[in-house]
Amino acid sequence: MLSFKVVIPARFASTRLPGKPLLDIGGKPMVIRVAEQAASSGAQQIIIATDHAPIVEAAGANGFEACMTRTDHVSGTDRIAEVCMQQGWPDDTIVVNVQGDEPLIPPQLIAAVARHLHEHTDCAIATACHPVHDEASMRNPNIVKAVLDKHGNALYFSRAPIPWPRDAYAKGEPLPGEVTVLRHIGIYAYRASFLKAYGQLAPAPIELAESLEQLRALYHGYRIGVTVTHDAPPSGVDTEQDLLNARRIFESR
Repeated sequence: MLSFKVVIPARFASTRLPGKPLLDIGGKPMVIRVAEQAASSGAQQIIIATDHAPIVEAAGANGFEACMTRTDHVSGTDRIAEVCMQQGWPDDTIVVNVQGDEPLIPPQLIAAVARHLHEHTDCAIATACHPVHDEASMRNPNIVKAVLDKHGNALYFSRAPIPWPRDAYAKGEPLPGEVTVLRHIGIYAYRASFLKAYGQLAPAPIELAESLEQLRALYHGYRIGVTVTHDAPPSGVDTEQDLLNARRIFESR
């Protein structure tokens, strides 16, 4: 039977949208909208992990569990690892990282990465991708691409265009239709054993070069399983325009 937890890292400080987790979307704080999506995924426990007391208060007021974590975490993974240690979860516990700025994340996607990790016992992490077919996405460094092996495990993630269709591009031709390009979706399921080890892993040269945290796990020999969906999930909230779009969607409901 599939059993998993969801942890929602919610850092209060944000360069572009200060106080982002508490911004109102349809009458509720954004992070609560994220938690509601997680609650529809089948997760057995949902915890909002934050460094800001009012976020803990907002969680309690809306019926969700929250915990305070350190203020000096450099990534959401570090914050989730602290929660894992606080909770004393066994090594085989599956923990899904759902970002606190994804109020429209499909619950089915949360469940899918948890299920993938549950079914692939040789993997320490699971994540998701979807195909892209346009040249602009292939070449956009803000869109992270992934290449998989025959078992559906990640070989590499990059901001560069991968796989590179050498012959077609040498001739100045567009992206060939038979080349499958996968866009990485930033959701992860972890085994608690990996989270407990994560803080001891040195940053990897490829991680620093690409500015992609998941490359640390690959560099140190951990397997990342990838579930492929054909539907791109709605965008997260990074800008004022993203916030307005999310509000419109909730208003239309």
